[in-house]
Amino acid sequence: MNKFKNYTYMFKHLIFCLAVVSVVACGAKPRINLDLEGLELKPTTQHEIIAKEVANLLENFSYKKVPMSDSLSNIVFNNLLEGVDQGKNYMLKSDVDDFQQFKNTISQDFKQGDLSSAFYIFNKYTNRYLQCMNFALEQIDAKHDFTKDESYTSFREKENWFTSEAELKDQWRKRVKYDLLNLRLTASDSSKVDEEKNKETLRNRYNNLISQAKKTNANDAFQMIMTALTDAVDPHTTYYNPSFAQAFNESMSNTLEGIGAQLQMENEMVTIKQIIAGGPAFKDKSLHINDRIVAVAQGNDGEFEDIIGWRLDAAVAKIKGKKGTVVKLKILPAGAELSAAPKIVKLTREKIILAEESAKRETKVIKGEDGKNYKIGVINLPKFYIDFEAVRRGDKDYKSTTRDVRLLLDSLKQDGVDAVLMDLRNNGGGSLQEAIELTGLFIDQGPVVQVRDSRNRVQVDSDEETGLAWDGPFGVMINRFSASASEIFAGAIQDYGRGIILGSTSYGKGTVQNAVDMSRFISATNKLLIKASGEADPDTPNGAPEFGQINITMGKFYRVTGSSTQHKGVSPDVVFPTQYSAEKFGESSEPSALPWDQIKPTKFAIVSSLKDINAQLEEIHKKRMQKSPAYQFLLEDIADFNKNETMPAISLNETKLKAEREKIRQKQRDRINKQLAFLGEPLWKEGQPQPKLDYDFVLDESANVLTDYIRLKK
Repeated sequence: MNKFKNYTYMFKHLIFCLAVVSVVACGAKPRINLDLEGLELKPTTQHEIIAKEVANLLENFSYKKVPMSDSLSNIVFNNLLEGVDQGKNYMLKSDVDDFQQFKNTISQDFKQGDLSSAFYIFNKYTNRYLQCMNFALEQIDAKHDFTKDESYTSFREKENWFTSEAELKDQWRKRVKYDLLNLRLTASDSSKVDEEKNKETLRNRYNNLISQAKKTNANDAFQMIMTALTDAVDPHTTYYNPSFAQAFNESMSNTLEGIGAQLQMENEMVTIKQIIAGGPAFKDKSLHINDRIVAVAQGNDGEFEDIIGWRLDAAVAKIKGKKGTVVKLKILPAGAELSAAPKIVKLTREKIILAEESAKRETKVIKGEDGKNYKIGVINLPKFYIDFEAVRRGDKDYKSTTRDVRLLLDSLKQDGVDAVLMDLRNNGGGSLQEAIELTGLFIDQGPVVQVRDSRNRVQVDSDEETGLAWDGPFGVMINRFSASASEIFAGAIQDYGRGIILGSTSYGKGTVQNAVDMSRFISATNKLLIKASGEADPDTPNGAPEFGQINITMGKFYRVTGSSTQHKGVSPDVVFPTQYSAEKFGESSEPSALPWDQIKPTKFAIVSSLKDINAQLEEIHKKRMQKSPAYQFLLEDIADFNKNETMPAISLNETKLKAEREKIRQKQRDRINKQLAFLGEPLWKEGQPQPKLDYDFVLDESANVLTDYIRLKK
């Protein structure tokens, strides 16, 4: 999805807080008056110089070479509005009308190093935010009638902007009423609701939000503003200020600390966006993508602290901790309505070695349609990794994807497996070279991928090693979150006819990014100017790029057939339904994504033509699915997910909301018990903790398809 769909009042992946002295530098034209009542953040000389250089890079050196024009300004303007107030809960139509003066010129302003209009928008929004929070505080002690029939909509993206302060205040009256009602209904004993305690909880929540907002600084504003610019050009080109550049680079290293989950802010809630293989969350299996963390407690006996609306860095600080310590999380499951009761998950923090994201194997025994048992070796590959540091040191035993998979294939051959299934679901990519070399384990020499650079020069990257590590029946599993290197590998296997691709259409990221230290583009004169201004950030972390870093798109991937993986992704041969539509997830959902195109194919030798056998496999698969209860469960999950994509209006009538919540609770229990009955497990009874369902239907059915493949090939 568009990066701005992950913002609340700050910016994507906000994990830092820096102090900056705010002084305005001279520019090429008069600046907008930044003085507003309340917050008065101003860009520094360093910000303005960096903005000018980034605009220059985007115009002249990126793959798209997009000019800073009126049309781009419109996109940047809309990105910034969506970034600050996507839910339309804070600003008035009069504010947005006032901002229209910048709509056609804001990208040209970047080119001149003029950030005054962007900071004006940011400051106006932040002050509206503080006004709303202060009004909410006043409403806590107001009289609220919980028997009245009215509703509250928390996310108003598709609604119009408020036309008056009265409309805005009524929205926030309802917000406070809902928050109080929600606290009433979450009490363990409804007969002992402590209204004063609930008011104090809410008062603390709002005061914390105000405190966090007042800590907003010029670097925070600059990061959001720059992302509005880069995202207008390309969804994978991003500028990172020094602190976030360091955090990004650390995330590419070998260790993380905490629960092992990547978090983002969505609609003022800390949301799980990735679960790191090998970490506590991965091992526990209680957390899932798009689950929302609403409260955190330290240790086994600590009290829960509400984190709704916190800055991401503040929330992460509560969730992270020393190895061996316990953290408890209140979780609102993905897709659940705001009125649903949260579940509690307890995790023991660990030091997460990203090397634990290594390839892993298992063996499944599958009874085929012919009644025979088949051994299917499954290799799960979470990412394409390589220890670059060990390679640079000349270490002959360096760790890499291809080396690990080769060893796993050897062990599977010793086990006498009949086929191998490579699981690339949720594999977001990694090393391009490893994608090429891994393909070489399954083909005997030949081109794997073509790369075209910004000068239209095409380079063909090939597997040059003779021999195969596995020449038997082979399948590759992909889904909507298989991207980049995963798509290169799956596309090559499909083009060579070397194996069956199973799952749903992949992400469609077919672009190449280079990470560049911005100091390379800041002239000595400008460096002296920044130093002389006294505005150089004194809190830049040790080792961080002094002027930040830009990850800029410099090339595009193409399959050996000449077809780009960009936008369209890789389409499976045997299709599984998915809740993640192309319109809302993946590259095709990004307005600024590069289009699909094609170049000349390169010469390669097809191993076999699988068109006819793929059609037979798809037909057998569909017939088997019609008889499968597990398949029906999958379809129900998809239907529930799509139904909950929109934000419904929530009843503010206590009796009705309580009934709705109980209905949701019972439906969830019935749904889980149907699955438990299918698996032959004890049912989930009232008062017992929710059981964990560890059943991967898509994996098992993919293994079934491979047994069909073996039979048909014979």
